[in-house]
Amino acid sequence: MKAMILKKVAPIEEEPLQLEELPTPQPGPKQIQVKISACGICHTELDEIEGRLQPRLPIILGHEIVGRVESLGSEAAKFKLGNRVGIAWINSACGKCNFCRQGNENLCTEFHGTGCHANGGYSEYTVVSENFAYLIPDRFSDSEAAPLLCAGAIGYRALKLSKLQDGQTLGLFGFGASAHIVIQIAKHKYSNCKVFVFTRPQQKEHQNLANKLGADWVGATGDTPPEKLACAIDFTPAWKPIVEALRVLEKGGRLVINAIRKEERDKETLLKLDYPTHLWLEKEIKSVANITKRDAEDFLPLAAEIPIIPEVQEFKLEEANEALILLKQGKIQGAGVLKMSK
Repeated sequence: MKAMILKKVAPIEEEPLQLEELPTPQPGPKQIQVKISACGICHTELDEIEGRLQPRLPIILGHEIVGRVESLGSEAAKFKLGNRVGIAWINSACGKCNFCRQGNENLCTEFHGTGCHANGGYSEYTVVSENFAYLIPDRFSDSEAAPLLCAGAIGYRALKLSKLQDGQTLGLFGFGASAHIVIQIAKHKYSNCKVFVFTRPQQKEHQNLANKLGADWVGATGDTPPEKLACAIDFTPAWKPIVEALRVLEKGGRLVINAIRKEERDKETLLKLDYPTHLWLEKEIKSVANITKRDAEDFLPLAAEIPIIPEVQEFKLEEANEALILLKQGKIQGAGVLKMSK
């Protein structure tokens, strides 16, 4: 099979992913083999490539995988051959610890991430435990479904953690793959809420998309919105939006940080918190750690019901480096997806 392999940490501008031919992986007893048709690209892959998150090397990246079951392990019984399934960031967990028993596999000390600790979807085939694959609703094409498995599912989790109530005002900082899905969930579940969107100053295409999807106000990070935010979600790789979100957060409000890693280059200059301005009056900060099985299982049917149709920009497998460079530059509209050849 063809696969894009990461063998060493390097700036994405050096195009470190290499196209290689590898043996097709075979499923273990309780695994399924999936022939991949599409795999979304995610900022987490940039973190892995550039060293902010340490993957097992060499590794096949990618954790927004859509494909069809090609073969079954000897004890696998959950899916049938030909079923269209998705594979998300959670690749495995112990299933025995207190976190797993409570449905918080994302906090398990043995949590393994797809495309980080186990080979992922920048390839033509992969294998995964049948317990960590999900049926894809017919409503979506392969490319539309791919970003739902991370950008959508993690955004869904972040929105739950924000504790947004109908009639309140939600702020979204950054408007890429995840945020453009979250606004659709929020508008569906909380019809009386307002959504304010904050982007980089010159991201006109992102701002236009936010308006198209029903944002009640759109501005740049650093702008003062028409009213305070009851809650906010930060989707960015930078520190400045955290400070700015806390500044415009209402008393008792909650900021959810939906990012695994932040870039270090601006930490000293931009992470300057003033207690009375940013944290006083019972404001909260909540982080997001990965997703659970339940997040994916609950979100995919909801996405079909709404329906959420992600904006996608397709690339060939061998164009993964170029696609990730565009992602880093903030030049992808909606979500980027690698489409495998037939």
